[in-house]
Amino acid sequence: MKNRRLKAHRNDPCPCGSGLKYKKCCLSTKTLGDADGNKELYFKKYGIRLKEEKDIEGIRKAGRLALSTLELVASQIGPGITTDDINTLVHDFTIRNGATPAPLNYRSFPKSVCVSVNEVICHGIPKNRPLKDGDIVNVDVTPILNGYYADVNKTFFVGTPGPDAQKIVRVAGECLKMGMSAVRPGNRIGDIGWAIQNYAEGQGCSVVREFVGHGVGLEFHEPPQIPHYGRKGEGIVLVPGMVFTIEPMINLGAKDLDILDDNWTAVTQDGSLSAQFEQTILVTDNGFESLTPFDL
Repeated sequence: MKNRRLKAHRNDPCPCGSGLKYKKCCLSTKTLGDADGNKELYFKKYGIRLKEEKDIEGIRKAGRLALSTLELVASQIGPGITTDDINTLVHDFTIRNGATPAPLNYRSFPKSVCVSVNEVICHGIPKNRPLKDGDIVNVDVTPILNGYYADVNKTFFVGTPGPDAQKIVRVAGECLKMGMSAVRPGNRIGDIGWAIQNYAEGQGCSVVREFVGHGVGLEFHEPPQIPHYGRKGEGIVLVPGMVFTIEPMINLGAKDLDILDDNWTAVTQDGSLSAQFEQTILVTDNGFESLTPFDL
């Protein structure tokens, strides 16, 4: 995409999605490949810090640790293990590898990992809850390694899944694939959400609105927000160096949720199953790279 000119006239809406006219916004940055111009512009307008190669390599290393952590969890998941056992596995493995679990004490979150079972959409707090045959469980891991963050999660089957469990996990995985397929320079954040929403609703499922993807790498949560619903052609233009998560939360029933009294745990209002998959994504010159890659 180097030296590709943005096709906008002075009085057109700015391609960056600000809502201003092009002449009053990004006219001075005329190419998607203008890395230095984009870096200054995106930080000034949106607070988005485009990542340099040293940052990307740091996030990539943190991502490899995050994936190794999930592989360890996957090897241990089965009926009888408690969500607190999973927390202990994640915490100890992270520390042994010279990293810090980002969730621990983040805004008073009391554990090192989010573990969300069945109707829990996200932010499940590990406790002495044994998993049962037929459950689904999402494990959301974010290590900080040498100052860099990588964020990844998967939903696992516990024992033998029923048809509803199989469906929601399949749909959630496909939603992540659809969202990633919309990532390339010149596309917009709304294209990601549209791809996810269009697929999920076409399968008779719903997309959670209250929780979204986010920038990541130098901090746990950075701009921009990445909704998992939206309209094509709307939102900030994607440019190389952006790093963010795509993490669609998909419900088998309605999209509505409740937050429990612990002020963290989000559950489906109708009690239906919810599943989620997440990867940390880098926008490259000609597409994207997952910094936490796993097969879907």
